[in-house]
Amino acid sequence: MNKIVNYKDLTTLIKKIKLQNLPLVLVGGCFDILHLGHVSFLKEAKKHGALLVALESDDNLKKYKGLSRPIHNQSQRAEVLAELSSVDYIILLPEFKTDGDYEKLTKQIKPETIAVTAGDPLLKNKQQQAKSVSGKIVLIPKIQTPSSSQLIKLLKIETI
Repeated sequence: MNKIVNYKDLTTLIKKIKLQNLPLVLVGGCFDILHLGHVSFLKEAKKHGALLVALESDDNLKKYKGLSRPIHNQSQRAEVLAELSSVDYIILLPEFKTDGDYEKLTKQIKPETIAVTAGDPLLKNKQQQAKSVSGKIVLIPKIQTPSSSQLIKLLKIETI
């Protein structure tokens, strides 16, 4: 099985990971312009088990980050993430419209750990999701490096 998995194949992927007898670590995000903060976060999350990245859809990036985003489409972002040794699998998320969609995803995956960056504005939601599957939250310190949004502003990147 490829590292990059379509959402419709999630059940098959979860069965495969569970057969490996490794704890499953779930992280989610956009990863639009990969930077040191992303790499550091993923490397730390990987220390807790098999790492599954739930990769946001292009539509959700537009909704959360603005109409000029994403810079790289979901398949491009997935290809870049797949090259990282810390990432075991990437699940291509469809457009999620509610917190309930993310909770359903968490219940389907049943990760032992959800890794989040310290200061994550969605921490309370993720804590609830972890609790709903008897999982735990691991807070990973944020390193001081420009975010994708800050890099886009600094580089004055405009999409056509």
